[in-house]
Amino acid sequence: MERTEEVSWNNVSYRTILTKEATNGAMSIVDSTTPAGEGPPRHVHAAEDEVFIVLTGEIEIWVEGDLRRLGPGESVFIPRGKEHTFRVCSDTPSRHLVILTPGGFEGFFYEAADRDLSIPMDMPAIIEAGSRFNLTFTGPPLGA
Repeated sequence: MERTEEVSWNNVSYRTILTKEATNGAMSIVDSTTPAGEGPPRHVHAAEDEVFIVLTGEIEIWVEGDLRRLGPGESVFIPRGKEHTFRVCSDTPSRHLVILTPGGFEGFFYEAADRDLSIPMDMPAIIEAGSRFNLTFTGPPLGA
């Protein structure tokens, strides 16, 4: 089901700007804004490669033990199967684009928002939802 409306989940906004339906499943692009100091738990996408492009703010991104800082205009490629996470390290939110190949993972954000799931209180339900989107949580967020 093609969804493009903006949703908020765990204080992060997500809006799909290119759907898997529009690309015959090849990819999707999500426009996201994450508050200062926030970021997801460590995780692995089993089926999707990810490109993360920072538009505003600064982030620390951790990919399998390698920690880097990225600012506006910088990007990183995260191959499927690689453990990763990020945290906004600027005093302002970070707006970033997430390009996923193939597309489809963006459905996880919509499901989590629709179900009003909260980290860490609803982790069992989040883990269950993630499993349907080839997502495995592997550890805490940066700075936890």
